[in-house]
Amino acid sequence: MRKVDIRAYKNSLRDKAKAMRRALDPAEKQRMDLQITERLCSLFQYREADTLLCYVSKPIEVDTLPLIRRALADGKRVACPRCIEGTREMEFYYIRGLDDLEKRTFGVLEPRVPGCEKLEDYTGSLCIVPALMYDLKGYRLGYGGGYYDRFLAGYTGYTIGLTYRRNILRFLHYGRFDVPVDMVVTEDFFRLTSRSRGRPSGR
Repeated sequence: MRKVDIRAYKNSLRDKAKAMRRALDPAEKQRMDLQITERLCSLFQYREADTLLCYVSKPIEVDTLPLIRRALADGKRVACPRCIEGTREMEFYYIRGLDDLEKRTFGVLEPRVPGCEKLEDYTGSLCIVPALMYDLKGYRLGYGGGYYDRFLAGYTGYTIGLTYRRNILRFLHYGRFDVPVDMVVTEDFFRLTSRSRGRPSGR
């Protein structure tokens, strides 16, 4: 079997996924984003979670701002990631609203510190994971920074990946440090992965 150059392979897929997303009609993207949010919020994994760990989306990502507002309105605690300077690691901090965010690493909105409380206990949490593409096993194509791979390696709660249906592949080549999610949600469907067996609620 021919050995795959994982780095070149992933970079090629990233370029394709980014080009597709940038070409989306804004109205179509908004429609799909809202469908993804509604589908996610209908899941019992969301309903049972006390805390939602949620990335703050960039323009080409599934828009998570409505999800963050919805979770806060539903009485959940919401924590967003903040990158640790000089590392490829991140921590989560509780936010009370979008005003608690400031533009930081790579131009992404992150919790303002000081001002936000650091999340120390992940019990009862649900983690929403960003990616450009997912495959049917739940493996993800991220942006190459490795922040979420490092976090997920030690996270024991339930994980859900958000992406568009056209960004689902049957198979992604992955490395030994790549961690699949428990479920993938698109605008048209949700799919449990093999990792989710025996993990009904993520608690």
